[in-house]
Amino acid sequence: MEIPIPGQRWVSNNETELGLGVLLKVSHNRMEVFFPAVGELRQYSARAAPLRRVKFVEGDVIRTHEGKSLKVDVVETREGIIFYKCGRKEIPESQLADTISFSRPEDRLMAAQLEDLRTYSLRNEALGWRSRIQASTVRGFVGARVDLLGHQLYIANEVSRRLTPRVLLADEVGLGKTIEAGLILHRLNLSGRAGRVLILVPEPLVNQWFVELLRRFNITVGVYDEKRCQDLESDDPTANPFLSSQMVLCAVSFLEQHPQRAQQCKDAGWDMLIVDEAHHLEWAPDAPSPAYHLVSELAAKISGLVLITATPQQLGREGHFARLRLLDPERYASMEKFAEEAGQYEVVAAAVDHILNGLPVSESDTTAFASRSDRVKRLVQSVVKENNETTRNELTSALLDEFGTGRVMFRNTRNALKNFPQRKAHLVPLDASTDAKVKWMAGLLKKLGEAKVLAICHSKEMAIEVQEKLMREVNVSSGVFHEDMTLLQRDRAAVHFADEEGARVLICSEIGSEGRNFQFAQHLVLLDLPANPELLEQRIGRLDRIGQTAEIQIHVPYAKASSEEVLAGWYQDGLNAFEKNPHGALEVKHQVEAELDALCATFDAAKLKALVEKSRALHAEVGVKLEKGQDRLLELNSYNAEAGEAVIAAMKELDEDLDFEDFIIRILDRIGVVVEEHGNRSYVFRQGDLMTDALPSIPQDGLLVTFDRARALSRDNVSFLTIDHPLVVGALDYFLGSELGNSCFGVWKDAGEEGLAVDVTYVVECVAPARLHTERFLQSTPIRLTVDHNTNDLTESSPIDGARIVKGDASKFLDNVAFRKKLLPQMLRKAETTAGEKASIMVHEAILSISAKMDAEIERMDELAMHNPHVKEEEIDALRTHKEELQIAIRSARHRLDCIRLLHRSK
Repeated sequence: MEIPIPGQRWVSNNETELGLGVLLKVSHNRMEVFFPAVGELRQYSARAAPLRRVKFVEGDVIRTHEGKSLKVDVVETREGIIFYKCGRKEIPESQLADTISFSRPEDRLMAAQLEDLRTYSLRNEALGWRSRIQASTVRGFVGARVDLLGHQLYIANEVSRRLTPRVLLADEVGLGKTIEAGLILHRLNLSGRAGRVLILVPEPLVNQWFVELLRRFNITVGVYDEKRCQDLESDDPTANPFLSSQMVLCAVSFLEQHPQRAQQCKDAGWDMLIVDEAHHLEWAPDAPSPAYHLVSELAAKISGLVLITATPQQLGREGHFARLRLLDPERYASMEKFAEEAGQYEVVAAAVDHILNGLPVSESDTTAFASRSDRVKRLVQSVVKENNETTRNELTSALLDEFGTGRVMFRNTRNALKNFPQRKAHLVPLDASTDAKVKWMAGLLKKLGEAKVLAICHSKEMAIEVQEKLMREVNVSSGVFHEDMTLLQRDRAAVHFADEEGARVLICSEIGSEGRNFQFAQHLVLLDLPANPELLEQRIGRLDRIGQTAEIQIHVPYAKASSEEVLAGWYQDGLNAFEKNPHGALEVKHQVEAELDALCATFDAAKLKALVEKSRALHAEVGVKLEKGQDRLLELNSYNAEAGEAVIAAMKELDEDLDFEDFIIRILDRIGVVVEEHGNRSYVFRQGDLMTDALPSIPQDGLLVTFDRARALSRDNVSFLTIDHPLVVGALDYFLGSELGNSCFGVWKDAGEEGLAVDVTYVVECVAPARLHTERFLQSTPIRLTVDHNTNDLTESSPIDGARIVKGDASKFLDNVAFRKKLLPQMLRKAETTAGEKASIMVHEAILSISAKMDAEIERMDELAMHNPHVKEEEIDALRTHKEELQIAIRSARHRLDCIRLLHRSK
């Protein structure tokens, strides 16, 4: 490689879409290159950099920053910097347009650097697949190692379509909120809209998040704690350690306890913030908790925000309001206004159900709704005039937009989704002592045989005490899980419990009631009961979650005539909270809290019976209110079955595409990966004579992969190969960024007449910042053309696909001066002109598509903003700016020659 000097222009062999880079500095065998077109700064090893020096030659046409195209007359190099003389102008290489794509397969053809026919065909296939992948509506979803569940995919699709998602994922415990967040993150990251991501979780869940992101999404994150920060600072004490990783995962408590790290984290700059178990962010008007204050400051700086909690009202209505306030502090500025708005949900939900059931729009609804929005007025008139499913759905969508709760919160429930296993409660009255509970539990374990049992209590002290005493009562393998254990110790305890041959019983403090998945067990023992109904549901949710197939047995030993009997009776008979998710339980608790507290302090059987009856009546009343109001609106917003099924259908189509499987096997084989079959749609990959180290590493003993989703879900040790997998992405990037297959020669048998032709493929490319996601409107689209020696376009009249082409000797043509100086340039000029015309049409259509899609969205948002305070003017302005930037970027798209095959036509 040429001696690198700052100021030179270089291009990446693997990522030509980055445009022209500027070499900033060279030090300690490292090259630092900035790519202005996309705003990316990259560092490379000088010895193995996948870079190529940008050099044009006499006769080439260059483009400048100002957009001028100039023909090169003379090329001079002074002190390592190239100057191009174009007529009277001298252009230093620094003035070359940043968006130039540098690739000259015609030079390789003239130099007789020819590839075989199969590699040339493979390159054309790769160009087609790259374009299809970029256009895929399920890119970022299909690669997830997950079951195809409509409610999860609907939410992920809905959220990831937004320019700057700021949402609360609040599905009930066990419905897959972490998967929804992972799907959103994966799609935004692959499309370039979320390059830098910060994930904050409770300390016990750090390792679990790390493993889930890697196992399910092939996403590797940097896990940060004080030791890691110190290690990163050891080389450069002035550096911000949070800039060393694009994706960072850490505990909220770590940043709370280290103010310096919290400040560095705030200064690091992020595209998206994800906060799990957000109900821990306690808030009061005058006294927000340190964790809430920290997340609030981060949320104010970061455009994308995803909060996750299964129990959004665990801290009451104020706590729920506080989390919504993080998403949009201007919209949720007043607790009073928030409460007032909640009172209108039932009216709106009733009207929506009325319309969905096909009933005529009532006169009162017509008046109320039409007065709020021109868009709704038009849709109401459409329903009145033509009451069909399409018009009703459009009106329903508009009403949910303008009157509902849906822009910031998604919450699916078991009742709405159905098909969940039953829960069976077993209440066991005992004497008031821990010993009595231990003796009872020992008997239960003997009775259950080899069944796994999860036990949860409020404190580590009780968990430790129960385990110690249980071991004296019964010879059974057990584990303990509490907050004083290290992350590694807790993970080992959980893994030992999950192992078929491991612990039969795991005894947890309250820390085990959040985030963990123990659905392989069907028996839950509640050694005590929390006073908060949503915390109770968190405990039960360790077993009652998607994927659970058996009836869940909930065992509740309680001390007679005590606060435990009060809570057990209240939960079972007043709320039915053990066997059903108790919707509205917190609201009931607030209404009976004084009586409940008094009974817990002094047991009274008669008063307990009265409290249970009162709570049962209140629960039914609140349940009806929620079912007809807030829950109904959230249900309608959180899952559209038809839209969810459309995403699933698109994913299944890719899952079952045998052509893609065949293509990937062939391209990996071509770049040196050894491929061995291993059963139906499964393979073992070995390093072999791998041509690049740019791909994700393949272990020494090989990598077992499958294209079958079902097998990938059942075998964690098998990699799931899809369009999203890093190995696939890396193979495509390497192959198309290299010169493999970009020049070729063949003999076209039975062509009808003697002569020459060129089979060429141009690629229309838009070099733009990744955040614009221009691929939605214009992919890296191949344009394949065939031009003969008379400059006739044979693309349509004599299709090259299916033609009989064999290898031959190109030397007699390539050594011919007339061919080199006249014939080939003429054919390429014709191809260039035709490709340019086709590219212009593509660009024009993309511009029209941008206008059609975004103008409609901007109009919708304008109307929403008139009446729905969820919609901010800044969001609409951002859409307008985004549209303008997209159009500017698309207009700058250029076509470049990617590969060429010279053909000798024979009769």
